[in-house]
Amino acid sequence: MREPQLQEFDARLDKIDRRHRKLARGYVMSVNHDGLIIAEPKVQRRGFPWRGTLLILVALMIFKGFLHNQIGAAAYDERVTRLSTGTVVEQAGAYAMTADPVTLWISEQFASLAR
Repeated sequence: MREPQLQEFDARLDKIDRRHRKLARGYVMSVNHDGLIIAEPKVQRRGFPWRGTLLILVALMIFKGFLHNQIGAAAYDERVTRLSTGTVVEQAGAYAMTADPVTLWISEQFASLAR
């Protein structure tokens, strides 16, 4: 069994390491009421990743437009119809892959680039 003093020392070292990791992510210096300067960790505020979500949606729309252009409108609609008769997951995929005005516009842009 370990000595109690060594256990207390290890606990203090762990506390110092945790504080150091927090301060490594950013800190704010403040002055205490008695003039002591203290470094306090910045509060990390994590919100919803709007930028990443928007990038994924844009990439998916471009992919849909590319597929629509490459396989043609009739074949694309036929595959989406076939998906809509499947399982619940396939039906959700069919709903997401349905050709909307944005997809058609992107498909036209790809067609104009190919000329």
